[in-house]
Amino acid sequence: MGDVAVGARSGHDGEEHRGRPVGAADPAADGAVTSGNDPGTAGDGEGSGGQPPTDGKRSGGASPQSKKQRSFWKELPILIGIALVLALLIKTFLVQAFSIPSDSMQNTLQQGDRVLVDKLTPWFGSEPERGEVVVFHDPDQWLAGEPTPDPNALQTFLSWIGLMPSAEEKDLIKRVVGVGGDTIQCEGTGPLMVNGKALNEPYVYPGNTPCSQDDQGGQFKVKIPEGKIWVMGDHRQNSRDSRYNQSDKNHGMVPVDEVVGRAIVIAWPINRWDNLPVPDTFDQSLSARSAALTVAPQGLALAGAVPLVLWRRQRIKATQTH
Repeated sequence: MGDVAVGARSGHDGEEHRGRPVGAADPAADGAVTSGNDPGTAGDGEGSGGQPPTDGKRSGGASPQSKKQRSFWKELPILIGIALVLALLIKTFLVQAFSIPSDSMQNTLQQGDRVLVDKLTPWFGSEPERGEVVVFHDPDQWLAGEPTPDPNALQTFLSWIGLMPSAEEKDLIKRVVGVGGDTIQCEGTGPLMVNGKALNEPYVYPGNTPCSQDDQGGQFKVKIPEGKIWVMGDHRQNSRDSRYNQSDKNHGMVPVDEVVGRAIVIAWPINRWDNLPVPDTFDQSLSARSAALTVAPQGLALAGAVPLVLWRRQRIKATQTH
């Protein structure tokens, strides 16, 4: 520091050495604390040479670390708000969780299971297909008389953001066995017939028959209009489905507009994680339209063969006459 001081006072270095020992610190040049009359600290609170303080603090005494903490707490409500908006968007347009409240879909689904329902594809015009497990709004008092659960505050909040099903919504879950244009029929104990073709239903609850022998709706033959579906539970003798609601305004059918979406996976409990594919029995050609097209060529062939046979017989008869 002495050398710097000397270089700063050219022309007086001899006097400076005489006035103090060589190597002694110059109070005016070394950045030590000086009086308020020092020209290098003219009341501005800074060190010599106009440099800011280097003790890690800014004016006002706030450190950068404490300022970062305050910024995080200010941003936290914004982050929570964004997360809630995303959850609501996912619940509304993409995927929603539903709880299984009964045994009507055993053994495919057990009471207490949580399933994830695809709500996206219906927005693109996709309609339910045979074999799919779907969630739908109560079409016309199917759940009349059923007890309504009383959720606590946490369950209400979780249902609001889509992590739990809402206790206020009246929704059901069944398997689609018929769509618009199909004729569905049950005689005796089964099998269930779709457009005259029998379904092999391995998903039906063990010990149940595909059709129920009762006079409340277990025996039926119905044609499904366009825009409707026919649904049945896999636990056939323990499911109040389309069969037992034929006296309602939809004659037991579910309007496609009431379908929330297709259940695609069992998400909870962990030991029951599984997807919900369409069973192989629905891979066969079940459409009433395709059946008509299969018969039509045979009918046309017969209709075309009759005139040909008659013409040939006339030719043979004319030849024999001549």
